[in-house]
Amino acid sequence: MKFEKGAVIITGGSKGIGLSIAKVFARETDHSLVLMARNEDELKNAKEVCLKEGAKKVETLSADITDEEQIAALDFAEYAPTMLINNAGSFLFKTLEETSIEEFESQFKVNALGAFNLTKAIIPFLKNQDRGFIVNISSMGALKGLGDSGAYSMSKHALLGYTRSLRKELMGTNIAVTAINLGQTYSTSWEGVDIDPEKLIDPEDVGKLIISLTQLSSRSVAEEIILMPKGGEVEPM
Repeated sequence: MKFEKGAVIITGGSKGIGLSIAKVFARETDHSLVLMARNEDELKNAKEVCLKEGAKKVETLSADITDEEQIAALDFAEYAPTMLINNAGSFLFKTLEETSIEEFESQFKVNALGAFNLTKAIIPFLKNQDRGFIVNISSMGALKGLGDSGAYSMSKHALLGYTRSLRKELMGTNIAVTAINLGQTYSTSWEGVDIDPEKLIDPEDVGKLIISLTQLSSRSVAEEIILMPKGGEVEPM
């Protein structure tokens, strides 16, 4: 399977940033899409959106990426993936003092463990391709502490550390690994927060950025990228 026509697996692909990435891929590339999320109804709607945007083929997978047994039971061979975008995530806007143990663990599982589980399952298939690409959607919260969302920052620190180690581990293979550390990007995570969406990153810009990375030769990789709102951080962060 040629890299340019292989399947792109996008976690959290049913809404928010994940769906925005999928829409850009649908419009601008020949990749088939595999959208992963837990909610089947939202996945069905996302599939229709991507087909209307011009996707050649869209598959959906309803699964909990934090569940090792669920992921192990999936057969990814039929999709012939050449790219994995670990986008699924959860944002907890709460101080560490107010955060429960359950919330702290949940942030780690969704934002870090899920990427580990799925990537481990996908790597053997990427190694069978001429070229493979893994993109982990991280956060500026991985580069500094966040006073209002410490558990989220912890989980993104973990994801970035995992990404850096994975990059080292796969350096001698055909698989490139990139972390994108996002500043405030408009998504469903901001619902209920008093913030002006127009001051945040356009989520489709994330998809455009990833596509530009795929257009590099196989000799090059952008190991880490920071994408920020043009006007800088927006309150209340």
